[in-house]
Amino acid sequence: MGSEDRTTDPPWAGRFVFTVDDLDIGTFTEVAGLTVSIEVEEYAEGGQNQYTHKLPGRMKWPNLVFKRGMTNADNLFAWFAASSGEGFAKAGNKLTHRNGAITLKDAKGRDVATWKFTGAFPVKWTGPRLAATSKDLVVEELEVAHCGFRMEGHR
Repeated sequence: MGSEDRTTDPPWAGRFVFTVDDLDIGTFTEVAGLTVSIEVEEYAEGGQNQYTHKLPGRMKWPNLVFKRGMTNADNLFAWFAASSGEGFAKAGNKLTHRNGAITLKDAKGRDVATWKFTGAFPVKWTGPRLAATSKDLVVEELEVAHCGFRMEGHR
């Protein structure tokens, strides 16, 4: 039996790392927004009533949303702070769009797949919900706008 006949177990979706311009933002418990859709433009041809031509339009990329338990690493909030408020003012009110990557890891820590995105900047940070009676995990959330991504396999 050759190596091409072996079945590879799919990777577990719970191990991934988020980096921005080679700065490790951290490991997250959830990522949403790895989605792309293509708008469809319809063109009705005169005299042709049996169908409508459908043509591909613009690609649409929703924001990425990252969730994780609170950590003492400050790269995430430092990146957010540099893109808004005083950090934005210090940069002459110019936003630096960054490139980044989400890398999925297998059980042995090897890279399985990477989604590389361009033109990214943080647009929302949500801190944890704090309640003295809660036993829930303390979670922070980061939302990132971007201009698109591509996927690279590693296996």
